[in-house]
Amino acid sequence: MTENTETKKEIKILAIESSCDETAAAVVVNGRDLRSNVISSQIALHTLYGGVVPEIASRKHIEKINQVIEQALSDAHMTLDDIDAIGVTYGPGLVGALLVGVAEAKAIAYARNIPLVGVHHIEGHISANYIENKDLEPPFLALVVSGGHTHLVRVVDYGKYEILGRTREKVSHEGDPHSIEFPRAKIVGGVYDFSFSGLKSAVLNYLNGCRMKGLEINQADVAASFQQAVTDVLVGHAENAIDEFKMDKFAIAGGVASNGVIRHAMEEMCARKGVKFYRPSPILCTDNAAMIGAAAYYDFIAGKRSGLDLNAVPNLKLGE
Repeated sequence: MTENTETKKEIKILAIESSCDETAAAVVVNGRDLRSNVISSQIALHTLYGGVVPEIASRKHIEKINQVIEQALSDAHMTLDDIDAIGVTYGPGLVGALLVGVAEAKAIAYARNIPLVGVHHIEGHISANYIENKDLEPPFLALVVSGGHTHLVRVVDYGKYEILGRTREKVSHEGDPHSIEFPRAKIVGGVYDFSFSGLKSAVLNYLNGCRMKGLEINQADVAASFQQAVTDVLVGHAENAIDEFKMDKFAIAGGVASNGVIRHAMEEMCARKGVKFYRPSPILCTDNAAMIGAAAYYDFIAGKRSGLDLNAVPNLKLGE
């Protein structure tokens, strides 16, 4: 990226993330220096309902968002007067949850006359790697598994992405991962795309078959075998892309980076191929605002600005 005058001073980004059930705010300086990272989780609340309830999530965001922003600024020993730009997730995610963060960011930007930068949630996950890996620079290959989204991405430059593959629809430390051979899906016409619907159907069919035959089900073996099937597909796609595009750096992000089995398999594959491996720490793998601040910085110095008409886009595609 060509350096301009914006890169010659400290750029302080106040970032906001509210795409699902974490209300988060952070202050990031120059894309890599994390000054604060505050996350208010709703996990315990939604566990009562067996999953995230969108309306409840939105209401909790409204309750918490001012608090987390104030705490993030306090932890960073800053005020809004110190902030150069506001970065905010505007998609993909739950529309009501996203709207809370976007409305808050627009209000601050308008009241303080601070530039606004809308950030793609998946771009944020990729950018989490910049915070702890100061030497990581594009180009590199990234695998992002976050919620229902799986992306294999070639990061051409900061803010420039080539999507190699993505999910076509929406995963134990114990147990034998090879006890049950579940299928590894291949998609015609989408060599790097992912589809786990067939795998989930195979698991259900296996469980139903065992019950019909009166066979004992070893839950640990089922879970481990399912995880192994997913791991094999993820690692296989990543390895093929590394070979095809001759990449020497590979990063993982999102929930996958917290999964020990998948992370270890990726690390082993990279070591075998002589590829440098990157991953964020667990706190930066789940939804957080630090990653949004990192992404917003590189968008900001590239000249990207969002208007006060910025809206939530729940099905936003990377690169749009």
